[in-house]
Parts: sequence; C-alpha cells; structure tokens
Amino acid sequence: MNETMDDPEALASDAHRLAALHEWTGAVDASLGALSGIHYNLFLGSLHDHNESVAGRDLDEFTSMRRTGTFLCTELEHGNDASAMETTATYDRPTDSFVLHTPTAGAQKFMPNTSTTGGPKSALVAARLLMDEEDQGVFLFLTPLTDENGTLPGVTVRRLPERAGHPLDHCLTAFDQVRLERAALLESEHGRLDADGTLSSSLGNRRKRFLHSVQRVTTGKLCMSGAAVGVSRAALAIAVRYAHARYISGPKANQRIPLVAHRSHHGRLLFGLSTAYAMTFLHRKVVSQWAAHDSTADNSELERLVALTKSWTTWQARDIAIECRERCGAPGLFSANALSDIATNIEGTITAEGDNLVISLKAAAEMLFNHQPPARRSELPAAEQSLTDVYFLRDLLVESEAIWQSKARSALRQGPPRDPVRRWNAASSSALELADVHTRRQAAEAFLDAAAAAVGTKARYLLHQLARLFLLKEVVGHSGELLAGGLITVEHVRDLPAAIEEIVADLAPHMMTLVDAFDLPEEFFAQVPIANEDYVLRWDELAESLDAAGADGP
Repeated sequence: MNETMDDPEALASDAHRLAALHEWTGAVDASLGALSGIHYNLFLGSLHDHNESVAGRDLDEFTSMRRTGTFLCTELEHGNDASAMETTATYDRPTDSFVLHTPTAGAQKFMPNTSTTGGPKSALVAARLLMDEEDQGVFLFLTPLTDENGTLPGVTVRRLPERAGHPLDHCLTAFDQVRLERAALLESEHGRLDADGTLSSSLGNRRKRFLHSVQRVTTGKLCMSGAAVGVSRAALAIAVRYAHARYISGPKANQRIPLVAHRSHHGRLLFGLSTAYAMTFLHRKVVSQWAAHDSTADNSELERLVALTKSWTTWQARDIAIECRERCGAPGLFSANALSDIATNIEGTITAEGDNLVISLKAAAEMLFNHQPPARRSELPAAEQSLTDVYFLRDLLVESEAIWQSKARSALRQGPPRDPVRRWNAASSSALELADVHTRRQAAEAFLDAAAAAVGTKARYLLHQLARLFLLKEVVGHSGELLAGGLITVEHVRDLPAAIEEIVADLAPHMMTLVDAFDLPEEFFAQVPIANEDYVLRWDELAESLDAAGADGP
C-alpha cells in the first residue's frame, strides 16, 4: 500500500485521505486499517504536527517503511486518564540527553504493536518530562524499539494474550533507563528546549502541553468513525444482497419468495440504511470542517463534535453489524461472509482513541453551560405541523436537545453541595441524552443538506425519504418528552408508526439502489459467498477447496 503513494508523508497531513483510507481498509482488512492509522496518523502525523522537530530530520526510513512507526501513550494503569501517566523522560544536563524510564509495573505502555512482527520499529513515546526534578508535563520522544536482531537494550516487549477481533501484535512495553539523544524530544510551541537547556513554552499549563502532544488523537477519532461508516455500509450491502438472493417458502404451495419480501426483514435493514447514510454524511461534514480548521484558533466546539461523531458512529456501526449478521442467519456466523468479523472488529473502534462513554461524558459536561441549541426553523403551533415536513422533525430534535440540557442543568444545580461526584452523577444521564440527541440532530442536518444537493430527481427523492425515515425514528425516542412539552400533539404520536411504515414500504423496492450507491467493488463481494446470487454454488466451491486442503484447512 505504501508503495502506491507518491508521498506517504503527505498522507499524514490530509484528513480526507486518512479518513477515506480507514473507510476502505476497515471493510477489507481491519488489521491493515489499524496499522495504517498508527503509522500514518499517530506516528507520522505527530511528527508532522511538531514541525520544529521534523525540520532537518530524515524521515525516509519511515516513509519507505524500512522502519514502522508506532505510538505509545496509554499505560496499564492509565488509559482514559493518560494525562496522569507515570513514564518519565529525565533531562540529563551534563550529556544533553534524556533517560526514558518505566518506574512501576502499572506504567508499562499497554497494548501498542511493538513486537518484532513486521520488522524494525520506532515509537513516539509519551512521557513526563522531568527537568531538575520538576515535572514539565507530557511530551513525545522518538524512540527506537527494535532492529533486525530484536529489541534494543533497555527495552522490554512482552506479547499480550490474544484479543477478540482483528489480529495485531499487542504488547506490554517498558523502558529501563534508556538513553535518548537530544533530538528525540518533539518540539513546537508547547515546548522547546533552548541551547542552554531552558524549556520555553507558550502553554504554561501541563494539561495543555499533554493535549498538544497527543493532538493527533483527534484526527484518529475521524479515522475510527471513518472505519465505522465504511464497515456499516459493507455489512448492509452484504445483508441486502443476500436478502434478494435467498429464497424461502411462500404463502402458497410450491411458491418461493425472497427474504426481502417480508417487512420484518427489509424494515430492519432500511432502518440500518437510514442510519448508515446519516453516519456517512455527518462524517463527511466533520472531516471537511476539521481539514479546514485554523489550528491557532479555539477549536473546542469542533473537537467536541469530532469526539461525539466518533462515539455515535462506532456505537451505531455495532448495532448495524449485529442486525445484518442476524438477518443473514447461520451463514452470517462464518468469517467467510465477513459479517461476524465486522461485528467483532468494530469493538476496537469503540474503545480506540478514547473510550466512547468517557469522551461522550466529557462532551456532555462541556455542553451543559457552553452550548446553545440552534433556533427552530418554524414557529407554527404543533397542531399546524405535519410529520411529512422534515424540517418540523428536525426542529423536534432541537427541542429535545434543549429539554435534556435543561434537565441536566437542573439536576446539577439541585445536587448535594460540596460533593461534585454525587452532583455529576445526578446530572450525567440527562447530559448524555443531550450529547446523543445533539449528535443525531447534526447527522440529520448533514443528511438533509446532502439530499437537497443530490443530482437527479430520483436521487433527491430517495435521499429525502431516507432522511425522513431517520428523523421519524429519532423523534419516536423522544416523543414522550415532546408530547409533555406540548411540542407535538397526541395525533402526531398516534401517527408516527403509520408514517414510518409508509416510508419503509415506499423505500423497500429501492434497497439495491441504495446499497449499490455505496460503490463497493465487485472484487469485495466476490470474496463473500452470500453477497452473490449464486451463493449456493460459492458455498459448495468453498467446501470443496477446504476438502482439498485437508480437514484442518489451508
């Protein structure tokens, strides 16, 4: 893959291409996707962002992949609280160098790909910089780990047990007084070491220095959400194709009908399709905003949206993958048909680059008082509004956002004084609802914008209907609060199920069109027996190939 690129280093600075890379590799080879994200985004990307460290540094061994790059941040005892890490890099003034050390068992770097598998490796190691016994915060240090003969002196790498999902050489990694040259420190405005050994920084706060050092995790969240939308589309394409190819007994004697004929089957897949399209358009929107952002400005709101996009899309991807696997019955359990592996592999994206619940809670806390839901598009009374109006449905999500923000604020204010944990516990459930409906509203708006911009009458109609289905599903989940607030009527609540049924019936004949639009290549489907009309023949050929290879397989 690296050899197909004109400039591998440029990939690290291109958010669109990084996200696209993960959309495709996630479906084709999840291990390749994970390794690509580590090498190109976290490793080369961090070098790129610390531009003062890159100037004059020869990166050819990494861009040619004579050495693979990896990224060591989280520790055995410090995951989501990585800012409290214990690994140290002590500045030694007499030699103008650093000594990298793992002081405790809990400070071992947890689960990076640091074994000798794949050849020599170097890492960017996050460590607490100690100067004259003073903690200056967390910085990154370029550290060789292995060469052709194995691990380097002072570096201990031990493989971790096999985990669920795609295979990767996850390890525990520790350092015993490993000496690093002066140039190992990655410098930029967050900290630079002057010629006389004085650290200067435009960020006086240690936490801000840490966040700057690991800022590539934000782009990593876009990569994880890219993988999520990619595998969601792949899973739906497989399940929809199988639903059209698999025939079962019909209501009449000797009649055979496709699985897709049943509402109980195609309805669930259409719900997944509406969500996958919403995920895709939200992801496209956020990637474009991140690619155009000004790194010198306050990007806290955009970073929050990136985080929420990651948590929402990866959670939705899991639900979609599980649904698609179930709709394909027993064949969906076999790795040859991809669905079971997709469902398992998506678990990694839910935890990578920040555990979903934790980053959602952080965003929710910020939104309690630093967020204002947008204005409604219409001020007509509820009785004059129609469920056929997508912008009325969008306004209902805005209202839901405001409702849950108000509930969370009230719970926080009414909580026990001088006990921040109990106060937050009282508010956190409502705050998470606020963050969730905010993200879904953002997805709906991105969906509506895409539908309006679609080329061709049929495309606009199908996308509009699919967006309306997505919105109706979301409104159902908040109908109780909306009704209590007088924002919808009893008639609206009664009409919601019929409105959803009507759209599902309308879209059912177009499901193949909707998955064909994902533009997955036939080479992909050729490797998945049930994704083809002649799936029976392909299963038979697969069994024959296994027989020829022996009972244990090839």
